[in-house]
Amino acid sequence: MPTSYGLAVFFYLTSGLLDAFDGHAARMLNQSSRFGAMLDMLTDRCATMCLQVVLAHFYPTYMFFFQVVMAIDITSHWIHVQSSLMSGSNSHKRIDLAGNPVLRYYYTDRAVLFSVCAGNELFYAALYLRHFTDFIVPLGSLSFGLCSLLCWVCAPVAIAKVLINLVQLYAACQNVVAVDDAERAAGKTE
Repeated sequence: MPTSYGLAVFFYLTSGLLDAFDGHAARMLNQSSRFGAMLDMLTDRCATMCLQVVLAHFYPTYMFFFQVVMAIDITSHWIHVQSSLMSGSNSHKRIDLAGNPVLRYYYTDRAVLFSVCAGNELFYAALYLRHFTDFIVPLGSLSFGLCSLLCWVCAPVAIAKVLINLVQLYAACQNVVAVDDAERAAGKTE
């Protein structure tokens, strides 16, 4: 990642595209599993985090921003997966979302889920590429950098993804507390 930007972006975006299809294929072929769901979520988080670590070095002024985004992303997904398992679900995408309209819309509308995830990844990939080159579109006084344009277009999606992660973190914490309360009420505390 620090030097071979062409290969890095190719593999990163290819990995993201394949990720969009592997879960669909697993469900279609009836090969879904809890392990697969956890591995899928974990590899997604790690791939994005690796890119964000590199970006923190390329853009040191924004290092704290990248650190906060990584912490929110990892924490919200980890607690969300834990709360779904504690609630008896076999996937973090198949929990009771009746009480949270943001997460219900995000997790049940595949087009929204794909668009937000793709826009988020494109933002970071474009920011990464912009460090090396901006792919200038030559239009005289209207010339613009393609990577810069993609960053501006995808930045609101990346911000929305962080906000969704915060909603997910809050909802997951509420779910864990509800499970704790139910176990206490049943006399099953450890």
